Amino acid sequence: VEVTYMTNGINWHADYVVQLNGDDTALDLNGWITLDNQSGATYDDAKLKLVAGDVNVIRQAKAALDRGMVFEAEAAPAAAPAVEEREFFEYHLYDVQRPVTVRDNQTKQIEFTSATDVPSEKFFVYDGAPGLGFYGYVIPDPGYGTYSNPDVNIYLQVENEEENGLGIPLPAGRVRVYKADVDGSLQFVGEDQIDHTPRDETVRLLLGNAFDIVGERRQTDFQQLGRDVVEESFEITVRNHKDEDVEVRVLEHLFRWSEWEIVEESAEHTKLDQGTVEWRLPVPADGESTLFYTVRYDFGS
Repeated sequence: VEVTYMTNGINWHADYVVQLNGDDTALDLNGWITLDNQSGATYDDAKLKLVAGDVNVIRQAKAALDRGMVFEAEAAPAAAPAVEEREFFEYHLYDVQRPVTVRDNQTKQIEFTSATDVPSEKFFVYDGAPGLGFYGYVIPDPGYGTYSNPDVNIYLQVENEEENGLGIPLPAGRVRVYKADVDGSLQFVGEDQIDHTPRDETVRLLLGNAFDIVGERRQTDFQQLGRDVVEESFEITVRNHKDEDVEVRVLEHLFRWSEWEIVEESAEHTKLDQGTVEWRLPVPADGESTLFYTVRYDFGS
């Protein structure tokens, strides 16, 4: 008799360990499958197949899944240690090529991918008013949305491409990033969660806030030019206390109305979406840089 059934209490997720090089331009990556067996049973010499993707299940069976990831095990003969990845339906399947014993109440890790010397990019982002956005008509209150967040975020970005040494489907999971100190010991510098990432897509990690870079956002003017027209001006200053020049990506959210136009600015902006613009601001070592802009909202449009 062969019985196939869904069981609760067996879950898996991916964990990644990243080590940055000295100048943050490349990294080494190791990916691990982490199994957690709380099912009440031990599986001896089981064949393990893991499906990564957003699998839809009814509520009663949902406890057996971890963000749509399915654990499958059955008796199998011994095979060479490896994990084979392949497409399966509209998901990706990771087939462990050796028998695995998973004991009850055990957490076990299996390495499924690794890459070395993968090109990476570190950059800084200053979002002086995070969370602001256009959600409908906003009464022209001069003080609304004028707060200032001082934090400058640190991001690490990798292109998941074969020419970079990756180009593999990456299951959702936590990414921990380390960097070697002067004595060679690894120090933790931040972590983030990634979603399921197909090949040839971008992996972007938020690692924390820069200690030596500070931002300041200040409203400098607000004018109601008519019943339906408002102009508002902001000044954004970024101070760099590092001993090297940096570039900071300054984000602003044009939150008062869907119809807007930047009528004056100290540098050319890039429109990222309907209500978000970005400036690339160079900031000298042990110095500061300032940009300003004026935006006009037309509520009659």
